[in-house]
Amino acid sequence: MSDIRIRAAVRSDEAAMTALDQRTWAPDNAITPPPRDGFPFFDHLHRPEEFLVAERDGLLLGFVRVVQPVPVDSNSHVRQIQGLAVDPLERRLGIGRSLLEAACDEARRQGARRITLRTLSSNLPAIRLYESAGFRVEGVLPEEFLIEGAYVDDVLMGRPL
Repeated sequence: MSDIRIRAAVRSDEAAMTALDQRTWAPDNAITPPPRDGFPFFDHLHRPEEFLVAERDGLLLGFVRVVQPVPVDSNSHVRQIQGLAVDPLERRLGIGRSLLEAACDEARRQGARRITLRTLSSNLPAIRLYESAGFRVEGVLPEEFLIEGAYVDDVLMGRPL
C-alpha cells in the first residue's frame, strides 16, 4: 500500500474516473443505469473538489466522493460518502480502506463530526468493509429499490469522527 497515493481529484482525472465508473458499475452497487460513453463524470452536482482519488504511478485505481448531504447550516457537521469505487483488479489490497480513511480525514478537515453513507443490502463486500472501518447500520429502508426484478433494501450507515 505504500506505493498508493490518495489525493484530491482534478478535472483532468475525468476520463480515468469515467472509465473506472464504467468498470465498477454493477446492479448490486448502483441504483442508476450503467454509465454511458460520452456523458461527463463531473457536472454542476458532481464537482472534482468533492472527490479523492487513489493512484499508483499515475494510474487511477479508485475514488470516493465526500459531500454535505443536506446543504443547510443545521447539517454542516455531517459529511456523506456518495460513491466509492476501486478497480476490480486492485480489490482486497487495502485501497478501499485507504479511501475510507482519507474520506474521514477530509470530513474532519471540513469540520464534520459525523460521516454517513448509504449502500445496498445486496452489496455485502461493501457492508463488511464499512463495518470494519467503524461504520454501523443506523437504519434500513426495506425494499427501497427494485433492481433487475428484485427488491433491495437501502442500508443507512454512519459513524462519529
